[in-house]
Amino acid sequence: MKTKANKSFTWVTKQYRPILVISILLIALAASQLPKLQMNTSVSSFIADDNPVLEYRDQVREIFGLKDPIVIAVYNENGIYNETTLRLISEISDKVLEIPGIDTDQVTSIATEKNIVGTEDGLVIDYFYETDNINSTTPLKVKESLKDFDVYQGNLISKDGKMALIIAEILDGNLESGQAVGAAVYENLMAMAETLDKGDNQVHIAGIGAVEETLMYKIDVDAKRLNPLVGLMITLILILAYRTLRATLIPNTIVAATALGGIGMMAFLGIDFYVITNALPPILIAIAVADSIHVFGQYYEEIQAHPHLGKQEVIIQTMENIWRPILLTSITTISGFIGIAMTSSMPPFTYFGWFAALGVLIALLYSVILLPAALMIGKIKPSKAFLPEKKNNDGFSRFMWAIGKRVVQYPKATLVLTAFLLIISIPGALKLKVDYAPIDNLKSGEPIRKADKLMNAHMNGTTILDIIVETENEEGLYKPTYLNKIEQLQKWITSIDHVNGSTSIVDIIKKMNQSLNQNDRSAYKIPNDELLISQEIFLYGASNDPVELDKYVDSEYKTANIRVFIDDAFFQTKRKISQKVQHYIDTHFNGNGIQASLSGNVAIDYEYMKDLGRNHFTGTIVALLLILLVSSLVFKSVTAGLYSALPVAIAIFLIYTIMGHFKIWMGIGTTMFSAIAIGLGVDFAIHTIERLVYFLKDKGMEKNEAFKAFYLSTGRALLFNLMAFVFGFGIMMTSSVTTLIYFGLLLVVAVAASFLASITILPALIYVFNPKFVRQKI
Repeated sequence: MKTKANKSFTWVTKQYRPILVISILLIALAASQLPKLQMNTSVSSFIADDNPVLEYRDQVREIFGLKDPIVIAVYNENGIYNETTLRLISEISDKVLEIPGIDTDQVTSIATEKNIVGTEDGLVIDYFYETDNINSTTPLKVKESLKDFDVYQGNLISKDGKMALIIAEILDGNLESGQAVGAAVYENLMAMAETLDKGDNQVHIAGIGAVEETLMYKIDVDAKRLNPLVGLMITLILILAYRTLRATLIPNTIVAATALGGIGMMAFLGIDFYVITNALPPILIAIAVADSIHVFGQYYEEIQAHPHLGKQEVIIQTMENIWRPILLTSITTISGFIGIAMTSSMPPFTYFGWFAALGVLIALLYSVILLPAALMIGKIKPSKAFLPEKKNNDGFSRFMWAIGKRVVQYPKATLVLTAFLLIISIPGALKLKVDYAPIDNLKSGEPIRKADKLMNAHMNGTTILDIIVETENEEGLYKPTYLNKIEQLQKWITSIDHVNGSTSIVDIIKKMNQSLNQNDRSAYKIPNDELLISQEIFLYGASNDPVELDKYVDSEYKTANIRVFIDDAFFQTKRKISQKVQHYIDTHFNGNGIQASLSGNVAIDYEYMKDLGRNHFTGTIVALLLILLVSSLVFKSVTAGLYSALPVAIAIFLIYTIMGHFKIWMGIGTTMFSAIAIGLGVDFAIHTIERLVYFLKDKGMEKNEAFKAFYLSTGRALLFNLMAFVFGFGIMMTSSVTTLIYFGLLLVVAVAASFLASITILPALIYVFNPKFVRQKI
């Protein structure tokens, strides 16, 4: 009586023509969606849109017009207070205003900002200098004026007088050409910097806005370069493994269906393409080809073992023998990705998990439907790698049996050595910690990283924490009591490591008070008179454009912003600062009609990073439990489930050791590797258990004979499976984005460790303990 599998694959082989047509049309449909894909490199993308922190950040941006800036630094080792440098600062400030996509109301430099000077008639508010009137006396006058204006010290000009900044904010959206505004601005700024007559000055471009736009550009370049390379490497592996045209073309068709299907569905549903999404195509490509490797291995073995069978019979028999392990490995891989989606609180990770799972499902369907249908085209033809004279003599088979022979000869020693290695690895794993900086996505040699380092060394810092102060009533910020609280907070906050300064409306009020008191430095303070404060602010508005204060206070003088500058962008630094500031606000600031809240990128980074470690370990545990559950159900044995999960558990522990020892911190990208590695690495264990059970129980082979048959056949396929993973993920290590480099490295090591554990430790355990699941029919 024919089995259900036999009937299913008989139908597939009979209906191969419509199946092929429909399959190709679906690939074309998926490809047509790709132009809709939108890239998103913003740090806020790691937080759900309805998160209160993100909503509050957006409200603050609307009130104060503050966005992620691009910063242009002019550096002169001999000092910026000279005619050439001042002209250069003015020139850059003017040219920046001409760049499409720049918010012309939010370009700030010492060439655009104004000094406040008191006279007998009141306040004189005028530019620090005018480009057309620069002469030999101008640099000294500018230096003296800025020296007496604390709000700009360390923020627009360095305290050592060697650097000045031009800060520009980018408008949202796209240009008419369709190019993202930020990307166009960054390209134009870089081009502008090349045309400047700098003299002894250096011009550098940095800031979180520049980092995001640089990442967007590099991700786009990487996607166009890496994915074809992965496809090429996979093709070479297939040629090496089977040396036939069909064993190359058909798997590549499945690869196209898998990668385009997953990414195309993202585009169709309007899901953004994030930094970490760049790793999705190589992963899907490597997964897609893995099933084909096992199918073609079985196919060519069937041709040699049954030369009398016709084409359709060989295909049906092949699929009958191989569909089960392919289904099992696909289910366990999908389980690993679902573990990511279910446990992550970050949208990019959640989407990655779901669409990777979708890609694996597509690969499964194409492998068991399109592949046998495609084999019906043309004549049956054996592989040169499987000719009778080469049986058990193929170099790859001999290599696998060389490993297997040692395992069979010394199974107990294999297990003891494994235990020893795990024990000595514990200290390295204990060093693992969570840390991350957005600029670490870029290589250390990148100009923007050099610029960021230079700016942090000379200025107050390129990382910004906003503290939003709200009072109960309009003009509440005229009250000296509230302003004194803000001043005390600003003074206290500089006592925290890596915090070098801050700006607020208080700085402007103190400067105005000083100017109205004959520029007496002792008058640089908050007046103890609410009416006087309101008069000074009114006088400032009458003497100047009131818009100048918009970045510090709202129009009702009810809400103010304190902008804090930090010289370190790593999460651990942000976490300590955020926690300390929040504690101070809760215990010393909030109450009696005034309260403060944290906002800006530091607050956002803290929000999505604070649970990163917990989410990582939760995801890892969930992925392991899902695999344990699925494997136990499939093999009808909890012991078999434990055996399936053991190799990947060992591999993950090894990765923790490597990360801790080499100080590869758990951050965006690296935190996701474990659940993915579990989903991929378990394939080796599933195939190992499935085939050993088949040889030992179903075929009734003697133990040593069964193990040898496993290493020579399935072992060889697993080796090429590993090569597909290693070369597929290894290509990511050539990326220009360090997150993807580390991600690729960790995946390569993880799947290699899973492979080694599956072909050594797992067989050794089965050989020594002869568990019940290999002695019963499954």
